[in-house]
Formats: sequence, structure tokens, C-alpha cells
Amino acid sequence: MQDVAVIIPAKDEADRIADTVEAARELPGADLVVVVDDGSSDGTARAAERAGARVVRHGRNRGKGCAMESGAEAVKLLEDGREEPRHLLFLDADLAGTAREAAPLVEPVRRGEADMSIAVFSTTVKLGGHGLVVRLSREGIRRATGWDATQPLNGQRCLTRPAFEAARPLAAGFGVETALTIDLLRKGFRVTEVEVPLAHRATGTDWRAQAHRARQFRDVARALAVRDPAVAGRLARVRGPRP
Repeated sequence: MQDVAVIIPAKDEADRIADTVEAARELPGADLVVVVDDGSSDGTARAAERAGARVVRHGRNRGKGCAMESGAEAVKLLEDGREEPRHLLFLDADLAGTAREAAPLVEPVRRGEADMSIAVFSTTVKLGGHGLVVRLSREGIRRATGWDATQPLNGQRCLTRPAFEAARPLAAGFGVETALTIDLLRKGFRVTEVEVPLAHRATGTDWRAQAHRARQFRDVARALAVRDPAVAGRLARVRGPRP
């Protein structure tokens, strides 16, 4: 059954994207892999194409949410005339060979038991500063919906096409995962978590990593503020990491 399209947003991932694409192409039922090159300055697009992916290019960096939407639109165009739309499996570009372990994410969606599945990595690395953003997202989701997410910022997700369309327009930047969860739960879609042995590149603790986390905090806070001003007010006393 060829019923899955893999969408991989990527920026400056030339060193890992080929391994990620090749592993994603091995997933059962995944007959289409789309890489969205979100304004890369390296050879990400060329490496992805050589590995067998269809590539969509953004001339400038537009953020993860926009990349996810571009990928989903590309899938829709490529499957024009198909009776049943493919499920959409979103994977990070730096998973490399571990991407082949993402198959369990598809199963609850394929069986009709969930409209969106979210990965919970079975092996995690504790990184300084990152926990603050996770707590912000987890607490915001819980206050807005009553649901407790284990890894609320995990970008490895499988969605039905109707669920994805119901969540559009996606939130900007790194707020996309938090917003996806809140929006779908509020609209009555079923969300589940699945433990998978995936692993991506550790972000470290240097100034670049701290700047990245500051952007994450900002985007998650903005997504929460848009969806529930009362929640945003209760979270306002939390200070984000500084770049």
C-alpha cells in the first residue's frame, strides 16, 4: 500500500540530508519523499535530489511552518487525480539513517485510530536551556486543551490530509508544533504519541544554540498568545533564554 508522503523541511543540511532521504524512502508505503530547501546556502537541494527526493526550493528562509505548507502543496500537485490523498509524514532533515525507524508513527494514522501521531524519542539527550522551551510549550498545550504532551516540540509527525488542512494556516517558525497540537485538539481531531528510536543532531550549548532556543521560545510564546490570550498572560512571567 503506497499511502505515505514524507515531507522534510531542510536548511543547510547538506551533510545529512542524503542519508535522511535514503532512509525515508525505505519506509513501508512511502512512495514519495519531498524535501523543502528553505533558503539553504549549501548543497542541500543537490544532495536531496541525488538521493531521490523531489525538491521544492525557497529563495529565502521562510521558516518551518512555511516549509511544511510548501511540502504539503507539492504533494497535492504530484498526486493530482489520486482517489485517496496520502498521509503526510513530517521528518527533520538531520535524522540521517534513523529516519528508517519512523514507520511506527504511520501505523495509528493508517489504521484510523488517530488523525495525528507525534513521536516520542526513546533515547533523549538532556541539553541545557532546551527544557525551558519544552515546559512553555507543554504547559501552554495543557492549559489550552487539557492534554499533556510528552515531547511537545517534536517535529516528527504523521497527519491525515484532512487534519493537516484543518490546521492551516500553520503557525510561523518554531511555534508550528505547539500550534498544530492545540488547533487539532480543539477541533476534535485525535492526537496520539508513539515511541520511536529516532535521533537527530544535538544542538549543543554554545551561543548559536542559545540563540536558536531564544527564537524557539519567542515563536512558541507567539503561537500561544494568538490561540489563547489568557494562557499567554499566565505564562508571561516566564522569561525565555537569552541569545
